[in-house]
Amino acid sequence: MASIKPSVPKGTRDFSPAEMVKRNYIFDTIKSVFRKYGYQQIETPTMENLSTLTGKYGEEGDKLIFKVLNSGDYLAKVDEQKLVDRNSNAVAFSISEKALRYDLTVPFARYVVQHQNEITFPFKRFQVQPVWRADRPQRGRYREFYQCDADVVGSDSLLNEAEFVMIYDEALTKLGLKDFSIKINNRKILSGIAQVIDKTDSIIDLTVAIDKLDKIGLDGVIKELLEKGFTDADIDKLKPVILLEGNNTEKLAALREALATSETGLKGCDEIETVFGYIERCPLQTAKLELDITLARGLNYYTGAIFEVKTNEVNMGSIGGGGRYDDLTDMFGLKGLTGAGISFGADRIYDVLEELNLFPADSNQTTKVLICNFDKEGELYALPLLMQLRRNNINAELYPAGAKIKKQMEYANNKNIPYVVVIGGDEMQTGLLSFKDMTSGEQEKLTAEDIVEKLNR
Repeated sequence: MASIKPSVPKGTRDFSPAEMVKRNYIFDTIKSVFRKYGYQQIETPTMENLSTLTGKYGEEGDKLIFKVLNSGDYLAKVDEQKLVDRNSNAVAFSISEKALRYDLTVPFARYVVQHQNEITFPFKRFQVQPVWRADRPQRGRYREFYQCDADVVGSDSLLNEAEFVMIYDEALTKLGLKDFSIKINNRKILSGIAQVIDKTDSIIDLTVAIDKLDKIGLDGVIKELLEKGFTDADIDKLKPVILLEGNNTEKLAALREALATSETGLKGCDEIETVFGYIERCPLQTAKLELDITLARGLNYYTGAIFEVKTNEVNMGSIGGGGRYDDLTDMFGLKGLTGAGISFGADRIYDVLEELNLFPADSNQTTKVLICNFDKEGELYALPLLMQLRRNNINAELYPAGAKIKKQMEYANNKNIPYVVVIGGDEMQTGLLSFKDMTSGEQEKLTAEDIVEKLNR
């Protein structure tokens, strides 16, 4: 049989030990902050019932769901006419009852409804798991990638929104970022703007255009709005709103003036002001919190606050985002449960930390000390020391007897192991072991207890 060239499916990738240490550093840091704020971890299955996922992401999203073939003779139950008609969609539902999850949000909604009698509300959960999308792979876009989400359902308090701001601030500060912005907007403000110019039906056209202000400038936005049927009079009313300047207080004052005739718009201003009030009492360490009314992500499901996080140190898209939604569980028949959630873009955060050289120096090293020996006798002598090191939570390895010392030292170098203990005849006789710092090259003779103490410092 011809040998098969090893490869992974397009849009997926392997992670090396060095990469996994860095990825876990990001995940562990974010998880520790989630837990500090009272969020509890759940996991949902890799597969969901296909009926759970379809119809939740729009027509385009549905096309990107990876379906899983039924086991056994899956074609036996298919209506022959569907095969004759070559209707792949109809056939897909006959031969596939399960699918890989497309995101963590719909499975979370399913979980809340299914377990509503066991859950304590408000329910604060976080989830860090891979998701799958049958998208066209390209740079930075994969078919399998991790999402890192936190949501709270069953509470309409704006304290939740304020805490999300604090979570972003604390987690990204812990990861070493020094200059990043948390942009905040409110869907009600955007609805209010549409109301004031009597274009409620065109809110999506309006927000899609102003969302591009950074990329195409004011002239580009005006051109797009005119093409979508907005008038010069509409644009005159919009300009002062789109070009809001000043600090958050000044922007809010100008917005209140512009939205004076819209109850919805003013409610949005009140909500933003409440969040700012909470943050004033809990000052942020690093983040700049900025009201940005051009922020219009996720308009088809956000009903209140909208967030986006950007680093100002590296040219990169958003590294986080989220918002308030009011009908997450409606799709599964549980009405009236409001929620809010955020997500961290772990892959982008990885690239930012890599570019800024912010991973801890020891983050690509899992073993702290390697014990080298010359023969079976040395190997047996080393075992109690090995156990002593591990019981003191020091990551340690013993190189099996039989290899030349040069090869053992190469192993330590290749794995970036910073310390080596060498055990030979003299060491076994005196109890003073050769301890080498692989970075500086310095070597000294120490007892086993001294080595443990030194490595624990």
